[in-house]
Amino acid sequence: MAKKGKDIIQAKGFTIEVITNDFVNDFISLTDIAKYKSDEPNDVIKNWMRSKDTIEFLGLWELLNNLDFKPVEFDGFKKEAGYKKLHHL
Repeated sequence: MAKKGKDIIQAKGFTIEVITNDFVNDFISLTDIAKYKSDEPNDVIKNWMRSKDTIEFLGLWELLNNLDFKPVEFDGFKKEAGYKKLHHL
């Protein structure tokens, strides 16, 4: 059975949590990293996730790592990335 572990990194006075299930694949807390930018880390993460660069990165990652990835369906997300939707009353 794989051993789970938790560690921390200190960066610029902030504590960033690192979690691993197998000591090969580590996961770093985006929330902890976002706290460097704002006291509202959820808003920072929402902005990152809307960014066209982030969407393109996620698409490339999926293409390389997900055998079931559907690039044609992903194109719709990529086209909308970075645009604010206008709401009409």
